[in-house]
Amino acid sequence: MTKTFRIGIDVGGTFTDLVAIDDEGTTTFTKSPSTPEDQSIGVIAGLTDLAARLGLGLRDLLATTDRIVHGTTVATNALLERKGAKVGLLTTEGHRDVIEMREGLKEERYNLLLPPPDPLVPRHLRRGVRERIAYDGSVLTPLDEASLAREIARLKQEQVTSVAVCYFHSYRNPAHEQATLEHLAREMPEAYVSLSSDVLPQIKEYERVSTTVVNAYVGPAVRKYLTNLERRLAEQGFGGALFIILSHGGIAPVDEASRLAAGTVLSGPAGGIAGSRRCAELLNRGNLIPFDMGGTSTDISLIVDEEIALSSERGLAGQRIALRSLDIISIGAGGGSIARVDDGGTFHVGPESAGAVPGPACYGNGGTEPAVTDANLLLGYLDPDNFLGGRRKLDRTAAEAAVDRLADKLGLSRDETAAGIFRLINLKMADGIRLMTLRRGVDPRGFTLLSFGGAAGLHAVEVAREMEMSRVVVPTVASVLSAWGMLASDLRYEVTRSHIGDTAALDSAKLREIFAELEAEAKRRLGSWFKGPIHIERSAEMRYGEQIFEVDVSLDGLDLSDPGIMDAIIDRFHRRHEELYTYSSPGQEVVLVNARVAAVGEVPAAIDRQNVVAPASEPATPERTRRAFFGAWHEVPVYALDSLAPGHVITGPAIIEAETTTVVLNTEDKAEVNDLAWLDITLRPRTQ
Repeated sequence: MTKTFRIGIDVGGTFTDLVAIDDEGTTTFTKSPSTPEDQSIGVIAGLTDLAARLGLGLRDLLATTDRIVHGTTVATNALLERKGAKVGLLTTEGHRDVIEMREGLKEERYNLLLPPPDPLVPRHLRRGVRERIAYDGSVLTPLDEASLAREIARLKQEQVTSVAVCYFHSYRNPAHEQATLEHLAREMPEAYVSLSSDVLPQIKEYERVSTTVVNAYVGPAVRKYLTNLERRLAEQGFGGALFIILSHGGIAPVDEASRLAAGTVLSGPAGGIAGSRRCAELLNRGNLIPFDMGGTSTDISLIVDEEIALSSERGLAGQRIALRSLDIISIGAGGGSIARVDDGGTFHVGPESAGAVPGPACYGNGGTEPAVTDANLLLGYLDPDNFLGGRRKLDRTAAEAAVDRLADKLGLSRDETAAGIFRLINLKMADGIRLMTLRRGVDPRGFTLLSFGGAAGLHAVEVAREMEMSRVVVPTVASVLSAWGMLASDLRYEVTRSHIGDTAALDSAKLREIFAELEAEAKRRLGSWFKGPIHIERSAEMRYGEQIFEVDVSLDGLDLSDPGIMDAIIDRFHRRHEELYTYSSPGQEVVLVNARVAAVGEVPAAIDRQNVVAPASEPATPERTRRAFFGAWHEVPVYALDSLAPGHVITGPAIIEAETTTVVLNTEDKAEVNDLAWLDITLRPRTQ
């Protein structure tokens, strides 16, 4: 009987991770170097390697694959590197500077020298069109077609390749934006066009303009990449469905991901959170801190009672993106993070990264700056002959030369410098966890650190110790958990309607009407590309009357036909506000700003069944020993993760190696292998 496969693919800054799960639940995975110049090259190379591991040719694997779920960094890189499209903005006459005035706030409000972020659209490409929609959707000034034609001609003359359209109050009445789309289709048929009424149809002008511009800026690159990838896969015999994971953790087909390209800026990390949520279910531990350390960055999030928060308060590279996304903090800390001394003599690690090319000095690709991976090699944590299962040899001499140059600047020895790099990157990642937990009133000591990403196992126990956490879990799929988690994601389509009003005065019948219309729209849109079972999630963005920000409140489980529904919604808001900010104000006016509905298409998960691993019959036996640095040099045992079985217990100092990751245990740390064959690590208390 021929097996069928489902494949998850996560393109990172350094490596592309691939996971295949067959219909019996057997998991196979690999890593392949990312190819920033064209990510699809690395994807096809990784699929070829994955097929070889399964004893198949690439065409045979793809012919028996019914679903590929893909996380891409194309939009992220275009925004970070400012390599997006040449965008023109059409907006209401007199309001072309909203994108530059922003909200009148600075990220560092007391930094008088902080320059404002450069807008993605220069002022001469921001064109005002004579038209005006009122706050209630009525037409104050009809769309002046002569004015529109004049401004479109200007954009054509400037050779823009993408156009963002954002008129005042178009979320109430999109007629003028839709008419503009018709004009653009005639006059600029090759241009990528983003309408704010399509991308983010809700109140708040700056958020709407910024998000629509970001969508226009990254959209052409995302569409080109996904189109090329579809073609390459089809040429190799793939006839199944290709889905892209979006920032909110749901998946969508290529056409939808190309339309809402700004929704892919956290595509890869979203897969990790989907996988983390699945881990919480398998471990029966509802409170986890997912800790994903890769080659370029570290992503940190929070799972409480097996749930993770969604946020529309995100930004990237100084640009506001108000689409809903999983609540993730990303910091510039990874295996490729470069260590340096600034002009003032201060020691830094990151955020600059050596990336995939040239990579850390030890990769032997011409890199000369010392990176975190170089330090881990010199400290004995990595085996130079067994990196990526021996597929890549690490150049110790190059790593020594890079670290020695830094050591000379610091006036330290090679060992002290490497240990300093290791310590500093751990402190930086611990600060990221503080932002996600302590800054939000959450005590991390009651949580388990879920370690994943290729580099996380080297640092997880020391980062957890810094936070006074006592448990770390490392899944067997830790190095590719983002790709693995994508196969646990459902299809998702969200619709929103702004309805500002005091909830106490809002008629429950009107509320039911709003949500009924949103549900019909969400089901219609999702049903156009999904024919399976659909369930509905409802939420509302609410605030106290004088607040300038909203709180997302889940309405799931509430009966909208209940006569007391408004009181129940208000009560949920008070409780949610107290959970987030440790206080509530029941006497204050509560305002409902946005009603939101998500239609979720339930795709059968590929990771419901786990590989069955027989329990250990004998104690764990190390494969060899290696000198490693734990405050001083020690000869420590090295275990193969694949040889460990449920019931095995390993006490540190020790190193546990797999083909795609390495786990370091310090003195008296104890790793037990659980029923899933995952490492469940108990840390010795931190010494002051």
